[in-house]
Amino acid sequence: MNSIVYVGMDVHKESYTVCCYSFDTDKVMYQQKMPSDYKMILKYLGQLRKKFSDDTEFVCGYEAGCLGYSLYHQLTEHGVKCIILAPSTMAITNTSRVKTDKRDAGNIARCLAFHTYSEVHVPTDMDHSIKEYIRMRDDQKINLKKTKQQILALVLRLGKKFEGGKTYWTIAHMKWLKSLKLGGVFQETLEEYLITYEYFTEKIERLDQRIEELASGEEYEEKVKKLCVTSDRQKMTGTYG
Repeated sequence: MNSIVYVGMDVHKESYTVCCYSFDTDKVMYQQKMPSDYKMILKYLGQLRKKFSDDTEFVCGYEAGCLGYSLYHQLTEHGVKCIILAPSTMAITNTSRVKTDKRDAGNIARCLAFHTYSEVHVPTDMDHSIKEYIRMRDDQKINLKKTKQQILALVLRLGKKFEGGKTYWTIAHMKWLKSLKLGGVFQETLEEYLITYEYFTEKIERLDQRIEELASGEEYEEKVKKLCVTSDRQKMTGTYG
């Protein structure tokens, strides 16, 4: 069975502090501080390989934070196994209350070794593409909201007041807007706004339908169900994280 060496990385914008831990020695070793460049970590791993047997496997890890997924992708693209740890789930193996980069790196290495952490999900290309699709849909919602505000402002400036209820954008309200006789260019302006309103409304309905299709796909169906259950539970209890 191959031995495993766990490399803890305390990463910051300007510098990385790294060290390693293995069950064979049961201690944190080879602590080193370096500039914040993934190539320096590759160099560090190269040095470690000379100190351990040829069949040794290296597992690197760092806390989720300012670097996001960038270091993860840089290392995995070079064949290095890397894990991003959720900070709130990590066990504290450092008994000293004094926090230092070296101690934090050692804590990360031990958490990796003893599996006392939860791994952060790294978005796939599909995740990223759907995120951009939803962001685009949200942009259309902003456009629709702005159009609604423009319509309400126009009719208010012209002294028109909806008397059919307190709620706007209902069937009754839309029927009232379309029945207004403003005359001339005023009428043209309102009609253009209403065309824009209907365009964004229909577009958002179409985009929402597509998002529902994506959510019901094999990759996301179970995750969406869990989110819905959590959301329903929070509504019932009045607790929100």
